[in-house]
Amino acid sequence: MKLYYHPLSGHSHRVHLFLSLLGVPYELVEVDMAAGAHKAPEFLKLNAYGQVPVLDDDGAVISDSAAILVYLARKFGRTDWLPEDMLAAARIQKWLSVAAGEIAYGPCAARLVTVFGANFHADEVIARAHRILTLVEAELSGRAFLLGDNPTIADIALYSYIANAPEGNVDTAPYQTVRAWLSRIEALSGFVGFRRTKIGLAA
Repeated sequence: MKLYYHPLSGHSHRVHLFLSLLGVPYELVEVDMAAGAHKAPEFLKLNAYGQVPVLDDDGAVISDSAAILVYLARKFGRTDWLPEDMLAAARIQKWLSVAAGEIAYGPCAARLVTVFGANFHADEVIARAHRILTLVEAELSGRAFLLGDNPTIADIALYSYIANAPEGNVDTAPYQTVRAWLSRIEALSGFVGFRRTKIGLAA
C-alpha cells in the first residue's frame, strides 16, 4: 500500500497514524504541495479533487481520510477499531462527521490560518474550536476513549487536529480530560506523532 500524504496535513496524519497502529506494511509518498504536485495531472488521476491523503492499495485507490480509515479497518477485519455492532458503528459515524465538520471548521481551520496563511477570520474559527473542544471534553467524561474503554477510528479521526490545536492559537490547557485522552492515544503501541510547527501558542 502507498499513502500519498503531506507531513503537515492532519487529514494525512490520521491515516498515517492508523496504518502504524495496525502494524501493516505501507509506503509513504510525500506530495510536494508547495510545488503544486497535488494539482499535477498525474496526481489528479488518483484524486480529481487534488487533495491528500490518497491510499493506493495495489490499484484500489481511496481518497478522503475518513473513507480510508473505514477501508483499512474493514480490509484487515479490525472490528476492535470499527465494530460491526450497529449502534457502535453509528456512533463512530457521528464522530467521523464531526471530524469533517466541527473539527475541520474549528481547530483545523485555526491552524490553517497560522501554518498556511489561510483566509479565515481567526477569532471565528478559534471560537468554533473551543465550542467543539468543550463538547468533546464532556463526551469523554468518565471514558478513556470516545466510545468507551478502547480506541476506535473515531479517536483517530479527531486526534491530529486537536493535538496540534495550539499551533492555531487554540489553548487546550482548560480541557484536562481531552489532554488525558490525547496522552492515552500517544501511549498506544505503534503511535506516530503529527509533525509540529513552532507557531501560534506552540511557538
